[in-house]
Amino acid sequence: MLILFSDTFDPSLPGKLQKFGETTEDAARLPDADVILIRSKTKATKEFLEKAKNLKLIIRGGVGLDNVDAAYAKSRGIIVKNTPEASSVAVAELAVAMMIASCNRLIDAHNSMREGKWLKKEIKRTELFQKTLGLIGAGRIGTEVAKRAAAFGMRVVAYDPLVKSSPSMEILRSVDEVLAAADYISLHVPLTDETKGMINKAAIAKMKKGVVIVNTARGKAVVEEDVAAALASGQIGTYCSDVFYQEPPEGSPLLKAPNVILAPHIGASSKENLLRIGVQVEQLIGDFSKGKLK
Repeated sequence: MLILFSDTFDPSLPGKLQKFGETTEDAARLPDADVILIRSKTKATKEFLEKAKNLKLIIRGGVGLDNVDAAYAKSRGIIVKNTPEASSVAVAELAVAMMIASCNRLIDAHNSMREGKWLKKEIKRTELFQKTLGLIGAGRIGTEVAKRAAAFGMRVVAYDPLVKSSPSMEILRSVDEVLAAADYISLHVPLTDETKGMINKAAIAKMKKGVVIVNTARGKAVVEEDVAAALASGQIGTYCSDVFYQEPPEGSPLLKAPNVILAPHIGASSKENLLRIGVQVEQLIGDFSKGKLK
């Protein structure tokens, strides 16, 4: 069995997988690979998969599968798996960290200090305490965010078409209800026809003025031009994002917009999470080698 690492995983993982066969990071060996391991960088399109003549299993280390042409893979009999349980804590902690950085204006405080300024009176903080956090998506990651927000004394409301009740949050009947109620909005949705561009001019108009939006889900869930315009007008107070319409986000209007906190898609890149992903990958390949994976 030839296992191709197409993206970056924990450095210990190749050694752990050698009991199943040969491991390689040589992209030129794509046509011979039985198993391909990807994360978010590799786009397993039809064109990519067509080159993998021997492929039987592709594992996406992470939650979503929107960077995999699953329909084409199925037509080829290629098994497609991901590691949805692994990344919840890492992504949730980044989402909450962005909220904390926003209300405490940590970026402004840090940058002003580096510039030799002492803006003790000018930098005004706010608190998460007694604010309303609106989650769009109440799955594994959204639930972990809700638990952490509750520790700060926040009210947590959410909308998810697949979730009718939750001990961690109040489930509302529509996205619009969440948008209207929230001081902070955190996105935790997969990329689908329904979620693509869901945060647009019309949706932003339904939000409280000065709302903080956190996006650790999918860059294409927002219309970047509409978000940038709302930041300029003050309708959105701060936009925090780890994901972008195009990555790297060359030419994105967000790069020059005011009041943004941006990160280069590092939500699932914690040391601990890469180890958890590795454990799940090892289990999946072990099951595959025994003929137990479907």
